[in-house]
Amino acid sequence: MYQRIFDINKELDTSVFLFGARQTGKSTLLRKAVSKAVYIDLLDSDIRKLYRKRPAYLYDQLAGKDSSCVVIIDEIPEVPDLLNEVHRLISEFGIRFVLCGSSARKLKRKGYNTLGGRAFPCYFYPLVSAEIPDLDIDRAVNNGMMPLHYPAKNATRLLASYVDVYLKEEIQAEALVRDLDNFERFLEVAALTDGEMVNYANIASDCGVSAKTVKEYFSILQDTLVGYTIPAYTKVMKRRLVQAPRFYFFDVGVANYLLHRQNLVRGTVEFGHAFEHWVIQEIIAYIGYTHNENRLSYWRTYTGIEVDAVIGDARLAIEIKSVAEVLPKHLTGLKTFMEEHPDTRPIIVSLDRISRRCGEMESLYVMDFLRMLWAGELF
Repeated sequence: MYQRIFDINKELDTSVFLFGARQTGKSTLLRKAVSKAVYIDLLDSDIRKLYRKRPAYLYDQLAGKDSSCVVIIDEIPEVPDLLNEVHRLISEFGIRFVLCGSSARKLKRKGYNTLGGRAFPCYFYPLVSAEIPDLDIDRAVNNGMMPLHYPAKNATRLLASYVDVYLKEEIQAEALVRDLDNFERFLEVAALTDGEMVNYANIASDCGVSAKTVKEYFSILQDTLVGYTIPAYTKVMKRRLVQAPRFYFFDVGVANYLLHRQNLVRGTVEFGHAFEHWVIQEIIAYIGYTHNENRLSYWRTYTGIEVDAVIGDARLAIEIKSVAEVLPKHLTGLKTFMEEHPDTRPIIVSLDRISRRCGEMESLYVMDFLRMLWAGELF
């Protein structure tokens, strides 16, 4: 249905780990994209039992094949002992593997073989604007960009199922948390910090757990690819700057559900928050897919003046506003940032449909910004 930007064939000079949240479309992409690959689906209970009982079956199955052979193992964290056999097959025969999973945490937590540099990590994301012809901005901001959720007439029901099954039950099944009730409460509180600075002590107080536990919960969300933390940009500190990271769930639709945001309408505060999240989500995916070395951060002074996205070493400064008309008052953050970083390229992204210069700054309609982003014209 959607032509995905990520091309696994371009990554197959070597073996790869392909990580992405559940239902982002990894399995669908791989089945279509890699012709003549050996496909092993560890979500199939019979196949999973077979390899768990005797991981060496994989070696017996593939020994003697060469580097022309590509093997896709879907949900490798389900049988992590297979990685020892994968290691042998790569070393002895040069077979290339795509090792797919929704979480690297199980592999890291128990010290399984991560192949010592023989496989490189790639990440898969929800849909992005460049993959959707005639994208509907309001639908993207409300439903999110998961392949099943974006086109849905009733995305709330799908999002409820996703949160219950994939965020709660999967985390419980992997024994990542001991007290699921506390974790569910944490998810609700974490949603309130979506796009905001993370204050571990405040969240701990609201959840009734320790700050150490809250940090561990955030780590779980990141390792299971359910959320991202964006660091503060603090390279030049002429002003007193906030240094705490910001947190975003991996998809704006999931954040909306957890925040009980529905039927968001332009011009409201809630729409503005979701709109900002969606644009940040696109930037994160672009950096991930292109292996771009520019880091995403944000900038905020203790007096509350801020810039939503700083790219690299202040190469770009991006302010995101869901306003229909950009006015001088919307440029305050960029102007202040430019006083310390005069060489930056300042951009305000909005719903103002006329892209134009605003003095030293660029005002870009969001669809123009996204087109330029995915064309590689910005960074």
